Amino acid sequence: MSLTGSAKSLLLDGISHRYGQTTAVENLDLDIKGGELVALLGPSGCGKTTILRAIGGFVRQSQGQIFVGGDRIDHLPPNQRAVGIVFQNYALFPHMTAAQNVAYGLEARGVAKPRTRQRVEEMLGLVKLAALAERYPRELSGGQQQRIALARALAVNPSILLLDEPFAALDKNLRLDMQIEIKRIQRLSGTTTLIVTHDQEEALSMADRVAVFNQGRLEQFATPSEVYDRPRTLFVNTFVGTANLLPGRLTRTAGPLAHVALTLGTAIEARAPNEPLEPGAEVTVCVRPEQLRIVDDAVGIPGIVEIGLPLGAMIVHEIRIKGGRSIKISEPRSHGMEPRPPGTSVTIRPLSAEAVTVFRATPAHPQPQGAV
Repeated sequence: MSLTGSAKSLLLDGISHRYGQTTAVENLDLDIKGGELVALLGPSGCGKTTILRAIGGFVRQSQGQIFVGGDRIDHLPPNQRAVGIVFQNYALFPHMTAAQNVAYGLEARGVAKPRTRQRVEEMLGLVKLAALAERYPRELSGGQQQRIALARALAVNPSILLLDEPFAALDKNLRLDMQIEIKRIQRLSGTTTLIVTHDQEEALSMADRVAVFNQGRLEQFATPSEVYDRPRTLFVNTFVGTANLLPGRLTRTAGPLAHVALTLGTAIEARAPNEPLEPGAEVTVCVRPEQLRIVDDAVGIPGIVEIGLPLGAMIVHEIRIKGGRSIKISEPRSHGMEPRPPGTSVTIRPLSAEAVTVFRATPAHPQPQGAV
């Protein structure tokens, strides 16, 4: 075994899974490149853990096929799939030392003792815990336990590594450190990796590509930048990051641009919607707080400052506009800059039409009412 094996692709072809009458995953197609780190992102109950369990062989999907490196694996038992998994609670054996935990999978596969010792040393070195080889899990911090669990999963040189909410038990500061550490280890090992998370920042910061799920369906699969900047659905736009929602009617489209008459009485230019819409269609306009600015002229959306919060390098203002709706604006804070006083009249405008997205208002996603 070498520290880095040949990276293998993962293909999910038409995967669906049902628990009784409940559909957990619906007709999922996902093509993951060898060596990629992919985040499965979505709210609780959206099906992402079911997908992980199906890949690992802990549940048998209701329909569809799973391929690793071009070979079908969904008919194989878990111990024959060459899939490593790190559970949310790490699942270390409490009566074994760190080194013994890492060695467990190798010994179960009958790897010779000299090679097992060598591999354990390699993996403990990879996770920077060689000095703690003889400690028991109870003598390790949460972050150290997580790295031992990761070393154990990687020791058997899996084709696919699955991480199930691996940072949920860690505090915020340690979580960030471990995100960086796991990405470093994944790059060094070259293992194709899937991480399940409901934390959007975690997904955007770590993954090469992000698969966003909602109610068992894949909403978008793209790079973090594309998911954030060019969301394909209203759900993605509101779940990934923060968005101000404004109701309106589409007046016309012209090439890459759309023109919308907002319900509050002004007009706005936006990026053309992903689906063809007829003039007059009811739509929801989405603008992220950092894509709005308070301007000196009168061209834009008028409002009144309700509150301003200085947040280090940023200032966040909440602006009350016509109809009682509120809009959040996040602006870079220069040295000595203070929030605008409550009650200040302002005009708001997007930085560009490209930063404004438009989606059809549907029964599932009606036009927004009240404050954002």
